Amino acid sequence: MKIRTWCMLAAVVGMTVLPLWLAGTMSGGGAAFGGADEAARQAIGTIAPGYRPWFAPVFAPASDEIASLLFALQAAAGAGVIGFWLGLSVARERGRRDAAPGQERHADR
Repeated sequence: MKIRTWCMLAAVVGMTVLPLWLAGTMSGGGAAFGGADEAARQAIGTIAPGYRPWFAPVFAPASDEIASLLFALQAAAGAGVIGFWLGLSVARERGRRDAAPGQERHADR
């Protein structure tokens, strides 16, 4: 491989690993990415100690790994729906443009 390729690969690895390493050393090795739910619970407990939630969760996952899996599946499903909608919109627009008589064709095709 060329030296430029190796330099680019080293830069990508450095930009990926360095922030994660720095975050781990700056936080003292604790849970740097604890989540917003626990941070919100602590903030509410500090502001209003007698606060009681209005609703209870309908479903509580058995572990944090399952909760992460469900969150990732939800994000993937949402991204799939948005991607499908965008693709459908582009295809419809191309179909309309191709079906319209007497209009100029764009040179970018």
